[in-house]
Amino acid sequence: MKIYISADIEGVAGVVIPQQCSSGNAEYERARRLMTNEVNAAVTGAFEAGAKEVVVNDSHGAMVNLVPELLHPDAELIQGKPKPQNMACGLADGGFDMVFLVGHHAGASLEGVLAHTTNSRAFRAVYLGDKRLGEPGIYGAYAGELGIPVGLLTGDNCLEEQNREFFPKARFATVKHAYANRAARSLSPTKSCEKIKAAAFEAVKNRHEMKPFIIRPPFMVKFEVLLPALADQAAHLPPAKRIDAITIGFDCNSVRDAIGWMSAVSALAASVM
Repeated sequence: MKIYISADIEGVAGVVIPQQCSSGNAEYERARRLMTNEVNAAVTGAFEAGAKEVVVNDSHGAMVNLVPELLHPDAELIQGKPKPQNMACGLADGGFDMVFLVGHHAGASLEGVLAHTTNSRAFRAVYLGDKRLGEPGIYGAYAGELGIPVGLLTGDNCLEEQNREFFPKARFATVKHAYANRAARSLSPTKSCEKIKAAAFEAVKNRHEMKPFIIRPPFMVKFEVLLPALADQAAHLPPAKRIDAITIGFDCNSVRDAIGWMSAVSALAASVM
C-alpha cells in the first residue's frame, strides 16, 4: 500500500491569516510546524493501518514549507517549484494506491478560511467542464485520471461542504470551523493531529470503498480571472478561447492538460499585478 500526500497550509488548524502562509515572520514559522505535525499525523495513521510507503509533496507557495528534520523519518518528501503537475508532482510515477489531501482549503471566491484556487491574485473560479472545482477537486480529478482515489481530506468545514460530492467515500478530518475568510474556531494542535491520524487510519483500512473521481475528456477548462488585463494576456496563448471579459477557456484531453494551462495562466498573473 503506497500513499501520496499533497500537503497545503491554509487548511491547517490555527492558520487563519495570510501572514501565516508567507515566509519571513514568526507566525509563518509557527504555521509551517503546525503543517508538518498534521502531515506527520496522516503519515503515522497510514503506516499504522498497513501502508508500506508514503510520499509527501509540499504543495504550498514556494513549496519548501515542511520542516524536513521534523518530518516522519519513514516518509519521503518532494519539494521545490516549479515542478511538473505542481501540487501532484510525482503522482504519475506509478504504484500509488491512494491520495491524501492534508491542510487543503475551500475554492476561490467561496466561503472558507483563506479560500482560493492556486493563485489568489489570478483566479475567481475554475471549471473543468461543467464542474466548478477548487484545488482538491482539480488534483483529485487528476488522481482519478490515473485510477487513484482520494481517501482523506483535511481542512475546514467549507472544504468538506464543497468537496463531499466528489469524494463521497473519503474520510474528512475537519479541524476548524470557518467564521470568515480570515477567522475560524480551530481544534487544538493535539486534537487536530489525533483526528487526522484516526481518519488516515480509517481511509487505508477502508481503501476498497474508495472510487476515483473521474472527469471524462474531452472538456473545456475555463478560468474566471480577477482582472480583464489578465484575460487579455492569456488570450495571446494560441489555443485560448476568449469567452468574456474575464473568462478564458482551453480545450483539454486530460486533467493533466488543464493543470498545465492553469499553471500557465497563474504565471501570467505576475505580469499584470
